[in-house]
Amino acid sequence: MKVVVLAGGLSDERNVSLSSGTMVAEALRERGHEVALVDMYMGLENHQGAIEECFRLPIPTGWKKVSRQTPDLEGLKAARKWKSDSLLGQGVLELCQMADIVFLALHGACGEDGRIQATLETLGIPFTGTGFLAASLAMDKDLTKKIVMPTGVKTPVWEKVTYTQRDIPSIANRIPLPVVVKPLASGSSIGVSIANTKEELVQALFDCIPLGASVVLEQYVKGREIQVGYLVDRALPSIEIIPKTGFYDYENKYQPGAAEEVTPAPIPPEWEKRLAEATEKVFKAVGMAVYARADFIVTEDGTPWFLEINTLPGMTPTSLVPQEAAAVGIGYGELCETIIRESLRIRGTKN
Repeated sequence: MKVVVLAGGLSDERNVSLSSGTMVAEALRERGHEVALVDMYMGLENHQGAIEECFRLPIPTGWKKVSRQTPDLEGLKAARKWKSDSLLGQGVLELCQMADIVFLALHGACGEDGRIQATLETLGIPFTGTGFLAASLAMDKDLTKKIVMPTGVKTPVWEKVTYTQRDIPSIANRIPLPVVVKPLASGSSIGVSIANTKEELVQALFDCIPLGASVVLEQYVKGREIQVGYLVDRALPSIEIIPKTGFYDYENKYQPGAAEEVTPAPIPPEWEKRLAEATEKVFKAVGMAVYARADFIVTEDGTPWFLEINTLPGMTPTSLVPQEAAAVGIGYGELCETIIRESLRIRGTKN
């Protein structure tokens, strides 16, 4: 099968995406597929020769490690030879049209907001994972929580706030503390912080201005951080996240050894059942397909509090869904092929 693995893009989660894409491309190549790994934003502008040759090029291994710093997107724009506002680099769509399926290893606003899904669907190009509408809904943390609330799954009290710099003092004066500050449409915990004081809240709001100045201010719920993957038609074993310092922020997620990750989570069977049921309800309510990962805080009485759901979970060396799949005997390569097989099935394509 010919597979294009689409990674990178113009997103704060670009480095995570490149790592995911490299891992996926290597695994699929090892299983006998013709695989082309391409940076969605930079495209093929440095490729010499026929586009078809991309399926036989060596997989670049330099993208595998995730940097501690988020990428310099302005520098990336300046480095691109093709001076266009398009998020798709030169040759990307042409390459995708040659593939049997496009494996979306994208993360963040450049891949999880539904735009690339809508583009590929319009062109009749099969792709992995959730469709454009559910992806768009899930990217918006405010809309997701509004959809989930009627299902009976508990979610912390929240407020969506769009603001300017001069609004920050009044917001900080009225919001109860402690509070979790989350950019409305971001992932990998970029821009997320826990404010315990008014001063910390003011700083958090300032920090989120470059990320769109639109945030969800969410009630802080104390408990254990547990996440649950969903694959095809069932929840995977839960995984508990125990950061060695602070909370599960960007660095703790992607630097090996920064957090202890235990799967299956050491919790009672009834807690595991509640988490699986809650994950399935959220998955179906938002209209997702193939796979996803839901994030929860579980309080000491075993109640799961839903935080958010990710339509394209990370596939890096430290990512959670591959660990959860491994706990039920699904290896990394098999996981990638399961995602492809189910994606082709739901889109009516046989291979």
